[in-house]
Amino acid sequence: MFKSILPKEYAFFDFFENHAALIFETCHELLRLTSGEKELPGAVQRVKDLEHQADDLTHQCIDALHRTFITPIDRPDIHQLIKRMDDIIDCIDGGASRMALYGITGMRPEAKALAEVLVKASECIKTAVHALRNLKNSAIIIEQCHIIHDLENQGDDILRSALFRLFRESDPIMIIKWKEIFERLEKSVDRCEDVANIIEGVVISAS
Repeated sequence: MFKSILPKEYAFFDFFENHAALIFETCHELLRLTSGEKELPGAVQRVKDLEHQADDLTHQCIDALHRTFITPIDRPDIHQLIKRMDDIIDCIDGGASRMALYGITGMRPEAKALAEVLVKASECIKTAVHALRNLKNSAIIIEQCHIIHDLENQGDDILRSALFRLFRESDPIMIIKWKEIFERLEKSVDRCEDVANIIEGVVISAS
């Protein structure tokens, strides 16, 4: 009887997997925007809608954490993981929103390149989070995390290349605008690596 009133442990894995799916969709929406497949207003609104969904899911997870006696992994790891996953979408939303705010009319190739990196990282996050349900999948999890680390290095390289080219242009206002957009998008990649670090920590603690 007592067991029946306890929140189910697997609910946290549901939160992680549902959030990973939102990250995946948000990254793909960013790619559609930066590759010219979708108009700016519609893409920005869609990213904002996904960001709101992610916020709601994050709040639900943290609320469940406060009400749960027994958790499948350490409580701080659950809190950090869901928050860092949420940060990924927040950063993408920040970059996309600034494109709209600054009236960007043409995409730069480095923005698309960063979006492509984010799509790949989001795929790895989906795989790694799903594998967390059974830590016997540790080899799969670690492999995906290593891929994310490599992608973060790619993101750094793309940002450096983007800024190198940007700072040699003559329009100071456009330089300021794109510098902030690029940095927001690259920060999204950094947050993906943060997620990978947390997941790796969970695996190490369980081994």
